[in-house]
Amino acid sequence: MNPLHRQPPRACARCLYTTWHPLGLVLDEEGVCSGCRVHEEKQTFDWERRWKALETLVEPYRSKNGQNYDCIVPVSGARDSFFIVHTVKQLGLNPLLVTYNKLYNTDLGIRNLARLRTVFDADILTFTANPDTVRRITRATLRRLGSIYWHCLAGQTVFPVQTAVRFQIPLIIWGAHQGLDQVGMFSHEHQVEMTRRYRKDHDLMGLEAEDLVSEFDHILPRDVLPWTYPSYDELQRVGVRGIYLGNFIPWDTRRQHEQMLAAYGYESAAQTRTFDLYNDVDCFNYSDVHDHLKFLKHGYGKATDHAVRELRWGRLSRAEAAQTAREWQNHPPQHLDAFLDWLGITRSSFQWITDQHRSPALWQRDTNWQWQQQIDLLDLPVSAKQQQKQALPSSHNLAHITTPSKRPDYSDDHYICIGKGTPCR
Repeated sequence: MNPLHRQPPRACARCLYTTWHPLGLVLDEEGVCSGCRVHEEKQTFDWERRWKALETLVEPYRSKNGQNYDCIVPVSGARDSFFIVHTVKQLGLNPLLVTYNKLYNTDLGIRNLARLRTVFDADILTFTANPDTVRRITRATLRRLGSIYWHCLAGQTVFPVQTAVRFQIPLIIWGAHQGLDQVGMFSHEHQVEMTRRYRKDHDLMGLEAEDLVSEFDHILPRDVLPWTYPSYDELQRVGVRGIYLGNFIPWDTRRQHEQMLAAYGYESAAQTRTFDLYNDVDCFNYSDVHDHLKFLKHGYGKATDHAVRELRWGRLSRAEAAQTAREWQNHPPQHLDAFLDWLGITRSSFQWITDQHRSPALWQRDTNWQWQQQIDLLDLPVSAKQQQKQALPSSHNLAHITTPSKRPDYSDDHYICIGKGTPCR
């Protein structure tokens, strides 16, 4: 059993998160979670002073002779890539963009990535692992962790570090830190930076690349090299460090996306299991099969994450956020067949494996052998008095910008490898 599930879950009086959040959070004496409290810092900090601190921090990393890049910026065809690169350019830096090919690429994501490197006139380095190796690793992590996304998280968090070592570019610039922005694991004051320990414990669910070597899964030591973190000596030799812009800017991904959409004209898109039209539109699986598995394991999905974000920024009330998350969290994945065809397993095999990873605290079979949810984390009791006291003003604004497709006649129904639209077989 998940150690978090040994005690009954308690909900934050302000947002929708509970003490069963997999990243861990705490409630204070007023019933408000650490994530909401750290979010309050965005309303009170002197961000102009922090921007100046960021300018001072990056200054020593400028290439002295102009013969190298100033920093590395991890990007994709979605998330906050446009805003991050825009900000780095505002700092006057010359970045090397790097991207890890997840293989689950949508055509829209490929288009956005092409537009990103074009409008910013930036060089980009892309890493594509052997698809056969990725399949073997994905079968192993699905069986061991109930995760189809381990290779993506591992690749996205290690390829920039490997590139920093290889090209001797010490500074990596990331966007927001998930542990800070979601659950208040840190304060903005801490100016926390990238660490291998956080990557292993949270991004990789406790499993390093070396731990995947297995005769059973036909994974050899050489197979996991693309996901292996550089040694301490290599990092020290180059002086690699990774900073998060979210420590220096009051991070609001929705507002930032809407500014960047207006400025650079990339594309948004509807997704399967969340109302958000901006994040992760480059991937068939993140807000689809991957999010479905997250719901089975943890009792909530991306719609809850996004609703909490909107609630904290005062764009939804708590009741509106809960209703919105509930409307989306039971949507079945639409791209499961494409994933199973790519992975080479049957639907019944997938179902059997995923059932092993359902939280027994959240799911039980009924007399007809059907799974029933035992606890609805969106419906935990919070006193009306507490809710009223902690409620934030709300503008009741859920509207996102829907952009017209730049390929309206194209059927985006198969994974695409980076290149000339090559299917990932």
